[in-house]
Amino acid sequence: MSERALMEGSAAMAESAVRAGCRFYAGYPITPSTEILEYMSVRLPEVGGTCMNAESEIEAIGMVWGAAGCGVRSMIASTGQGISLMQESFAELANAQIPIVAVNMCRGQADYFQATRGGGHGDYRFIVLAPASAQEAVDLAQLAFHLADEWRNPVMIMGDFLLSHTSELVEFPAAAFPEPSAKPWAVTGANGRRGITLSPLGPPEKLSTDIAAALGAATAKHAAIRAAETRAETAHLDDAELVVVAFGFPGRFARYAVRLARERGLRVGFVRPISLWPFPRDVVATAAQRARAVAVFELNAGQMIEDVELAVRGRVPVHAIGGISHDHSGFGVGPLLNVDYILERIEAVYAA
Repeated sequence: MSERALMEGSAAMAESAVRAGCRFYAGYPITPSTEILEYMSVRLPEVGGTCMNAESEIEAIGMVWGAAGCGVRSMIASTGQGISLMQESFAELANAQIPIVAVNMCRGQADYFQATRGGGHGDYRFIVLAPASAQEAVDLAQLAFHLADEWRNPVMIMGDFLLSHTSELVEFPAAAFPEPSAKPWAVTGANGRRGITLSPLGPPEKLSTDIAAALGAATAKHAAIRAAETRAETAHLDDAELVVVAFGFPGRFARYAVRLARERGLRVGFVRPISLWPFPRDVVATAAQRARAVAVFELNAGQMIEDVELAVRGRVPVHAIGGISHDHSGFGVGPLLNVDYILERIEAVYAA
């Protein structure tokens, strides 16, 4: 394949994952993530990898657990409903410190809480990255596998229907990260009897009966991840009286609306969180110190706005300018995904 190609976001992300060393993929067809499964079913065998079309999402995540536990770079994708079925395994993967990459091609943006808070048990966290374009999906897929191995922590890429199905010109750069280091924790089977299991109870060579210590070891890194792995795009913050915060592909619509507002003389700035966890709260907090209000555009009933409010800590008012918006199929390409609407709401908040 050429280093540059016109590709849908799903295919571009899948190709980038293969180039990042992904050699195992399991999934169950569900719109709008099916295209990743279709792409991997052709591409992975070409590089000696394995793609499994599982009988359910629960079986798929179990297969990914097994491959990743043996040290293979592994990936799974679904949408919110399928991701819901994987929550028990997600929690156990994180608590067992097994690195995987999971993709949630959401139907809209109503899975923000699911991605950043999780629906499993315990104190686990996923690193969550939200690309806004096919090119960023390529870049973040490379980053996701690197971060998963670096931190021994699952990483989620949160996309949506538009990212999955929009074709854009993408470029596949040379490997941005070094080859993954050795994984001494991986279970290698009967060859030398290296390990028998991998679980939240400790490494395979020595299981623990001190559950608190084992879980504490899995979560101790969260503070370091927060300090090192926050990412955000910003624009026009130097003189911003109103700061608009938006994420993912719809963030591109919000960014363009901000540009139009500035052409009309309004001092509006923009923040797009690229890492949803850890949330770039310092970026938002600093922007709010110079502004008189913050507006949050998201296609849900109000989820990321809670993280924005936590970052702002009451310094200025925080306004919701998005909402639940779906087409007749429920895929999130609804009437609120409209630059004119977003601009109108920005102007209303600015004038208040």
